[in-house]
Amino acid sequence: MKPREKRDPLPLEDAKSRLRRILETAAQLIHEHGYEKASMQQIAEACQLTKAGLYYYIRSKEHLLADIMNYGMDVFEEQVLSKVLPIVDPVERLEAAMERNVRLVTEGRNRAITVILHEHDTLTGQARAQINARKKRYVRFLESSFTEAMRDGRIRPGDPKVAAFAFLGMVNWIYKWYRPDGQLSADRIAREMRQLFFGGLRVRPASNREAAERSST
Repeated sequence: MKPREKRDPLPLEDAKSRLRRILETAAQLIHEHGYEKASMQQIAEACQLTKAGLYYYIRSKEHLLADIMNYGMDVFEEQVLSKVLPIVDPVERLEAAMERNVRLVTEGRNRAITVILHEHDTLTGQARAQINARKKRYVRFLESSFTEAMRDGRIRPGDPKVAAFAFLGMVNWIYKWYRPDGQLSADRIAREMRQLFFGGLRVRPASNREAAERSST
């Protein structure tokens, strides 16, 4: 590992801002070239740093990848999970999660999210376990929300785990086919996916006649 370059310490907020820019720049390069092909020299040059200067902020390439993924999870938890957790109605909560999740993937301003999705098998050891634990928090949130919605008769009964992974599979694959310059806008994708997914799950309210027939049996 290269020794870190000595320099006068930056104020805390400036150092955090610099590190955030490094992570965002590196995430863009890894998104474009893949983890293996994006070299530390390329990343340093894109960040307008020497390679030694880059190592002042980053311990190694794998640590850089872990930092990008943790940063992406921070963004996800801030922009998606923390916003939908307070929603009382479970179906509204799930729909809001899908819409926010879709927007985060399609808007493309933060490629750390794409790196999480595309390079999920690249990390090893404790770093991989840490990211997986953070991902599982979202899976548990989805499972519990689907369980609640099914229990309340808001959506068709089924296996909440299957519903959670179907939700994730639908949303997380967007980065593979979505094109910002294509015909489908982020708004339309979010709306169409919400309607497709939850339209098939929602329980249709019973008519007065159906309710009367059930009550008489």
